[in-house]
Amino acid sequence: MADAEQIVIVGASLAGATAAGTLRENGWTGAIVLIGSEQSLPYERPPLSKGVLLGKDTTESAQVHDQQWYDDNSIDLRLGTTATAIDPTGHTVTLDDGTRVPYTKLLIATGSRVRELDVPGAKLPGVHYLRTAEEAQALTDAYAAKPRVVVVGAGWIGLEAASAARERGCEVTVVEPQATALASVLGEKVGELFADFQRQHGVQFRFGTGVEGFEGTDKVTGVRVSGGEVLPADLVVVGVGVRPNTELAEEAGVEVATPSNGSGIVTGPDLQTSVAGIWAAGDVVRWDHPLFNRLVRVEHWQNAKDTGAAAAKSMLGQDVAHDALPFFFTDQFDLGMEYAGDIPHGASTEVVLRGDPKSGAYLAFWLDADQHVLAGMHVNTWGAINGIQDLIRSGKQVDPARLADPAVELSEV
Repeated sequence: MADAEQIVIVGASLAGATAAGTLRENGWTGAIVLIGSEQSLPYERPPLSKGVLLGKDTTESAQVHDQQWYDDNSIDLRLGTTATAIDPTGHTVTLDDGTRVPYTKLLIATGSRVRELDVPGAKLPGVHYLRTAEEAQALTDAYAAKPRVVVVGAGWIGLEAASAARERGCEVTVVEPQATALASVLGEKVGELFADFQRQHGVQFRFGTGVEGFEGTDKVTGVRVSGGEVLPADLVVVGVGVRPNTELAEEAGVEVATPSNGSGIVTGPDLQTSVAGIWAAGDVVRWDHPLFNRLVRVEHWQNAKDTGAAAAKSMLGQDVAHDALPFFFTDQFDLGMEYAGDIPHGASTEVVLRGDPKSGAYLAFWLDADQHVLAGMHVNTWGAINGIQDLIRSGKQVDPARLADPAVELSEV
């Protein structure tokens, strides 16, 4: 490989930084340019909604590497810089200052951005989102005053933000239009277990309730919900999901899934896009998963690491068929959970619980109509995730009664 060859990575994210490191580890001696819109060094996002919000960790502790690592590995890291266009024919990336950066191969790791509420008062001071290191620091500083907190959205970010606020002495109410917490992710049966757990720690919920607007003049003072009631609030955290940053790819002619099909940059198992010389990784990629035989997009930390590394190897010509199982985790109060697998959108599933949720330690599985395990999770049952993953990968039919019986080894169900 000639020294004149240059790999450009758009997105100084966990996926982008992982890809850069993997390229060097696997022998790439050409130039690497890593471009990121934020001023912060690439960092991992899970600590932002966990240790940072609790005031136990700093945003700097979430950094993937320090500046010296990028210098030592001859990675041209350009922070505070936004890529505005990709020219697949000319093999260049245009930056916001008009500079054109040539590439031999290109990785798009542009990640996602938060979905913002479009309601009256949405821009009032005191209305927070949680995606970036800067936002996490602002929120953890605000928590220190022990404000009355209203969280909009009972998804993972909402529940983690709520638990951190309660642990720091705040009064917390969560507003969610669905019937319970995490309903669209885990279903109502398991979602309600998480809601009950949060209630035990003093979090209040308003389910089946939407947000009509935010009250206040100089700062937020309340949240107006369905029916006109106003919930007092000194601080609001909005966690209503994210949308992948696919615009740059789409404008360059790269195939992108429509929102009705889950959105994301479409790739093969090797993470190469529809345009030669361009790959995708992280939140933004929707790849053809060899195990599931369908397109999958995952918005979690492990996926950023896995796809970043896999894309880098694919760019170097290695034979890559990325089949990692989607995986994520959460920490809330004294609850730790790990989840693996993927449930197709709209799929009908049977939920099997293993162990007693009231004990604080249990497993849950999601089965399809043919009793194959699509996904599984454990709560405070450390060491169980490997058996869960093995069951999913096996593709075998299981006996729900044996699956629910803690006395039966997972390998024997």
